[in-house]
Amino acid sequence: MAWTDYRSTPPAGTFVCDSGAVTSAVVAVDVDSEKGSFPLILVRRPVGLRAYVNACPHQYLPLNYRGDQLLSACGTKLLCTAHGASFDADTGAVLAGAPCELDAVPVVEDAGQIRIGS
Repeated sequence: MAWTDYRSTPPAGTFVCDSGAVTSAVVAVDVDSEKGSFPLILVRRPVGLRAYVNACPHQYLPLNYRGDQLLSACGTKLLCTAHGASFDADTGAVLAGAPCELDAVPVVEDAGQIRIGS
């Protein structure tokens, strides 16, 4: 499923959070818009800020369903706490346990704010 296929997909330009809210490597947030609440994971990586829908493609449960430890000890994988699937933190590509990759969401960071990109 593409990130734009979700019923609560926020429009481009929607405020996500202040940049300062993403001080740790991975932060789960809900983005509110007129369409509802949209679950998002923000990941600070050496290659830049990444964002993914907070839904494991295997069962569509939030990655943090059973806890907030979403980054592997080596710091390169996002983990689904519900069933252990793992995904590349830089790309969202599946590494183990799920049939498809995480849905990447474009975000822009400017003037201390993170917003949905286009």
